[in-house]
Amino acid sequence: MNAEHIDLATRWRRHLHEIPGTGFDVAEAADFVARTCTDLGWKVTTGVGGSGVIASLTRGTSARTIALRADMDGLPIDEQTGAEYASKNPGAMHACGHDGHMAMVLGAASVLAEDSDFDGTVHLIFQPAEEPGTGAEAMIVDGLFDRFPTDEVYGLHNIPGLPEGEIHTRPGPIMASEDNFEIRISGRGGHASAPHFVIDPMIVGAEVVLALQTIVSRNADPLQAVVVSCTELITDGARNAIPDEVVIRGDVRTFTDGDSALVETRVQEIAAGIAAAHRAACDVTYTRVFRPTINDAECNAHAAAAARQAVGADKVNASCQPITASEDFAAYAREVPACFAFIGAGEIGKGGTVPLHSREFDFNDAILGAGIDFYTTLVAERLAEHSPEHRTEHLTEGK
Repeated sequence: MNAEHIDLATRWRRHLHEIPGTGFDVAEAADFVARTCTDLGWKVTTGVGGSGVIASLTRGTSARTIALRADMDGLPIDEQTGAEYASKNPGAMHACGHDGHMAMVLGAASVLAEDSDFDGTVHLIFQPAEEPGTGAEAMIVDGLFDRFPTDEVYGLHNIPGLPEGEIHTRPGPIMASEDNFEIRISGRGGHASAPHFVIDPMIVGAEVVLALQTIVSRNADPLQAVVVSCTELITDGARNAIPDEVVIRGDVRTFTDGDSALVETRVQEIAAGIAAAHRAACDVTYTRVFRPTINDAECNAHAAAAARQAVGADKVNASCQPITASEDFAAYAREVPACFAFIGAGEIGKGGTVPLHSREFDFNDAILGAGIDFYTTLVAERLAEHSPEHRTEHLTEGK
């Protein structure tokens, strides 16, 4: 890779930053990445999973394949960065760095288009609707891996707070699942001056909120990370009227399907038990939005090796701590061997960056080169490794 590729990627990133969409409504970005990949000589398929784009490039004769994934959607936020390339679309901005993720994959596409050394096929997956957690599944349901078979999938996400340009990954769970729950407690409302005539859902709700915290402290394995958070409490009461109904909504993060099932069971039992004790009715809805992102151990080793070549061994952590945020890259990892990694966006604070999902967030263009090098090195290593020449040498060495 040379400075021209980085300059191109920077221009692409800033243009993508100007045209954000949300969810599946990413037509401008999808059109741009499709046109750019076509111009670079890649074979492009659009409309996968609604608005997803796949770009493919084959060299040599090997049947080996590798996929690189970039998310395309922004967030429903009005931007306040003040950048000259700020969002032109009111109510949408790239506050999570997906513009940078696309630019790194496009940068890799520009390098690989000039490379005739790898032997096999590279698929670039440009995915909509990562933020709501539905885009990856939509592409899979639309036949992603049947239409574009791949042996392994890799992805990167920028992380403010990690040193600039460092790459962190780990085998096994790297990002948590996200489950949501809604508990609807029905009592009998009435005048606040006469509580003996009512069945007070506020009392039930308060006890439920407190009791749900025992799931983590008394039900989950203390060596497993589990987070249960009540985030909303809504009533139909007034200042002087005890409500008829209380709704509690919340968010759950786990790293295993077993812990997710445990939390669901205990939310149901705790809410129903407390409601029954107060003669109230209770209904619980529990939904799974994201599954945990689980890195394949072998893919993790390959990603770590490529990262060491790309950015230097001193800037790679191949056994980092997992984080409790969620990613729908998890859906790919449940279908094929996969590895997700983090790339440091720099320190948070004055003179540095700001947290993801902030109205003031802007992707750090200084890390584009590291991301491009990581992807191109990964492709070169994975596809060269399985070339006929490599296999012959390997067999000779083993004799």
